[in-house]
Amino acid sequence: MTHARRTPSRTLLRSGLTTLIFTTFASGLFSQTLDRTRTEALARRATERLQALQQEADALASQERSLLGELRKLEIDRQLQTEQLRQVVTDSTQVAAELKANAQRMQDLERQESSGRPELRNRLVDIYKLGQGRYLRLLLSTTDIRQVGQAARTLSALAKLDHDRIVSRERTLDELKGTRLALEDRRRRLESLRATAQSGEAALARAAKARNDLIHDIDSRRDLNAQLVGELQAANQRLQLTLRDLSSVPADAAALPIHPFRGDLEWPVVSSAVRRSSRSASSPLSAGIDINAAEGAPVTAIHGGVVAFADAFGGFGNLVIVDHGAQSFSLYGNLLEMSVAKGARVERGDPLGTVGPAPAGPPELHFELRIDGQSVDPLQWLRKH
Repeated sequence: MTHARRTPSRTLLRSGLTTLIFTTFASGLFSQTLDRTRTEALARRATERLQALQQEADALASQERSLLGELRKLEIDRQLQTEQLRQVVTDSTQVAAELKANAQRMQDLERQESSGRPELRNRLVDIYKLGQGRYLRLLLSTTDIRQVGQAARTLSALAKLDHDRIVSRERTLDELKGTRLALEDRRRRLESLRATAQSGEAALARAAKARNDLIHDIDSRRDLNAQLVGELQAANQRLQLTLRDLSSVPADAAALPIHPFRGDLEWPVVSSAVRRSSRSASSPLSAGIDINAAEGAPVTAIHGGVVAFADAFGGFGNLVIVDHGAQSFSLYGNLLEMSVAKGARVERGDPLGTVGPAPAGPPELHFELRIDGQSVDPLQWLRKH
């Protein structure tokens, strides 16, 4: 009888122990499955972001090569422009010298004409006085016909010489005036070319500087890209270790740093209207934004992390702060309801609460982002709309 009564107790004990062992095993297996699912999702996200960063790196490298080609062409154009300017300056100097020589030549002619003008005037007066009867007067004034002929020839030669001198001088003056006009016209064209060349050289210099600045900016972005890729690769390696043996790797290993996702973070709430927060104007330590949204609209985490604060906070209403590690936090204020508690682990897209009314105005979510302990502009980290 005693043995018969003990048998059900032992059976029940064995059955209960079996159930406990199975429950514990099932619970551990379920937890491990959840951890593996979460870690695999993080690994996929890390891989996708690595691919995006690699594409960005390739695009930056291609852009830099293109800019370097443009810069080389600009340098060649600038050298040509400089040589053209040098030639224009040389031509301008030559034209200035020729104009100076032309002016000097005209002055010399004027001086020669001035010095010879009295003699010429006297001869012209004498010839005028002789008039048409000069041969007759010469004949009557001398008894030697040969002297008459010689005098006539001399007078004729002097007259022709004076005439030729006048004609030559007038011709030379006309030529010098024409040369001066041509030189003045050339000088004006050279001045115009010089101004154009100087302007072109300055424009090319500005264009070259702009492209050099772009290349420096691209180099900086490529350095940052390489740094972010390194962080993601390290995180991905930790995730792969986690997938191999979830029980041997700390939970923190299965996490992604926020830095590589700059410009690719999801918005915490769906909205089409954003403005700089008034708190940012009053505090240099804040660079938050206020996102207009319908009251009750769901608010989600922008990145994985641990809830560091979830409670009412003066000036922010209900406030949730998510710690993303490495002194990086996201802040969600003016919440109507909070769906998480302090210490909870959240992933990207997990619900944190709902949009509530602002202290003075329509419903809106107050959002801030702190990276490495410093307040940053969230619009530089969230995806472009």
